[in-house]
Amino acid sequence: MTKAEIIEKVAEEAKISKAAAGKAFETVIGSITQAIKKGDKVTVVGFGTFSVSSRKARKGRNPRTGQEIKIAAKKVPKFTPGAALKAVVNGKAVAKPAKAPAKKAAPKAKAAKPAAKPKKK
Repeated sequence: MTKAEIIEKVAEEAKISKAAAGKAFETVIGSITQAIKKGDKVTVVGFGTFSVSSRKARKGRNPRTGQEIKIAAKKVPKFTPGAALKAVVNGKAVAKPAKAPAKKAAPKAKAAKPAAKPKKK
């Protein structure tokens, strides 16, 4: 699935324009990117966790020449899938379809209070 297909699906499901869906998608991706750039974890319950992992410096080999080279230490983005996502991928659960936004209930009309009964003496 491509970015354009995701945006089209979001626009269709949420009944909004593709431009609005595109802006929302870019905002979500940008927010995740900025958070992991700062070193924060981003957890989407039921989907997974985005984080940063550090790789140590190491020695490698140039496959063309066989010469030993130094590979510098660096940080890399990491994604750990959540239990619900793993279950869907393995066929142990069914992916839930997107829900329509909840509508607010109409305010209830106040019922008239019954007249108080007189106390017997």
